[in-house]
Amino acid sequence: MRRILILFATLALGAAAFAALWIFKGRELSSFIDRYWTVESQSAPIQSVGYEGSGTGGILIINDVNLSLNDVRPDVSLSVGSTKDDQLALASSGKVFPFGPIKSSASQEIAERLATAPPPGDQAFLATRHSVLSWPTPFDMNLMTGHSPSWKRNIYQEIRWNKSSGAKLQMLWRYEQFFYPGNGWTSGFMTREGSTGLIRVEIKD
Repeated sequence: MRRILILFATLALGAAAFAALWIFKGRELSSFIDRYWTVESQSAPIQSVGYEGSGTGGILIINDVNLSLNDVRPDVSLSVGSTKDDQLALASSGKVFPFGPIKSSASQEIAERLATAPPPGDQAFLATRHSVLSWPTPFDMNLMTGHSPSWKRNIYQEIRWNKSSGAKLQMLWRYEQFFYPGNGWTSGFMTREGSTGLIRVEIKD
């Protein structure tokens, strides 16, 4: 009987410790798991690429999704602009990845807007993925509305682009997604200083 009581007490302490870890360190734990495993909820071929900005920062527009280039990890450097042969391109770490020939359109009457589409033969996709593990937020309070999320998780927007020449591009954005009882998960473009935004850019020749 004593052994059973000790076993139950050990299990109860373990469960309490895990619950405390989940509440107070859930974000860090979830982000660690995300390095190895996430759930892909959507993937669509890239039909159009647009850029609004001055070369550094700005917005990259993939299909109808606006992806900010303003919130970037300190170790990620990039610039966007036109090449000598009039292609919209991204440069990072000394490498250049051309998206495609710049299109002339009425939309380009707006200052500093460039647009293109993937050339034939390129395989380009925008994928949406989210964390396997969500974390509870029992201490979050919104004093303005009184309506606070009960759960959060990371959500990722990823560009995967393989050119017919063999060049490859991967870009990964991380945001936070909130869950509200009765309303479900939000659209998932919430930002948190120091942990969200563009977190990875890889160009391979």
